[in-house]
Amino acid sequence: MAAAQKRAPRSPASNTASWRDVTPARVVLVSGPEEYLGIRAMDRIRSQVRAAEPDVEVSRINAAAYEAGTLTMQVSPSLFGESKLIEVEAVEGMNDAFLADALGYLQHPEEDAVVVLRHAGGVRGKKLLDAVRKGGWPVVECQPLKKDADKVQFVAAEFKAAGRRINQDAVQALVNAVGADLSELAAACSQLIADAGGTVTTDTVDKYYGGRVEATAFKVADAAMAGNAPLALSTLRHALATGADPVPLVAALASKLRTVARVAGASGPSAQIAAELGMQPWLVEQAQRDVRRWTPEGLVRSIQATAEADAQVKGLSRDPVYAVEHAVTVIAMSVQGR
Repeated sequence: MAAAQKRAPRSPASNTASWRDVTPARVVLVSGPEEYLGIRAMDRIRSQVRAAEPDVEVSRINAAAYEAGTLTMQVSPSLFGESKLIEVEAVEGMNDAFLADALGYLQHPEEDAVVVLRHAGGVRGKKLLDAVRKGGWPVVECQPLKKDADKVQFVAAEFKAAGRRINQDAVQALVNAVGADLSELAAACSQLIADAGGTVTTDTVDKYYGGRVEATAFKVADAAMAGNAPLALSTLRHALATGADPVPLVAALASKLRTVARVAGASGPSAQIAAELGMQPWLVEQAQRDVRRWTPEGLVRSIQATAEADAQVKGLSRDPVYAVEHAVTVIAMSVQGR
């Protein structure tokens, strides 16, 4: 493997790498709960390794179901001299055997192997994570992009990386339309980059995603948050009948409720709250109007119902449509003065 790819920075103060520009090293830690960014980081490392060494031997290890000695066997030099790429998943659930072997491996990592550790968050394995950071190996932080400003930056960077232009207003419009889920936002960027000619404008975004905002997730959420159960349910059923996915519909409900809950706990002018929470001022003003319709108990009840619906539409229920309808009904019925 190329010497530049074998070496890793040795200074703990300089080992943080962006998922966009991380390069292979003998050990790389991809850490944090944002699954999409973790996937992108690991895809980037894998593609670079394969570009440098087309015959690289790729293997995968599950740290939670690990058997002692497996890591040593996987990184051992091949009889034919191929480089090795070992992708270790579920490091956040590692067993003691993996922890012991991984700590030992960090003392003498193989020159012709790249070991990528995917840790999705939590305190399990802190000793190993600390050892990776102390050793100066690259660490990619994959944290959720919760603030609108971060999502705006993400969209702008996606277009810049592709060599395409998008207006600032169009960036914000795209975030407003599909920004609840990062993988969905990235897919929307990819579609516009591939299909839309010239500079992407708000008209372009509206052409591709405007109907979706008006007729599906956010229209359903707005009606439910206003306490209009008949409109929310009829819009929901129309959306589902025309092929809308229940997952982003629930995500839109959760996003609206989270915004109201965050603003309900803040005080001061809307501009100040927006700056403190990293939100757009118009979203804060809208949430401040919505807060007046809610009791703390009603808000908690709605958040719980939406959390249950989120789990059900992601596989815990055989009837995801009922799960969404139930959440919408609970939210609309919890609004005061409806």
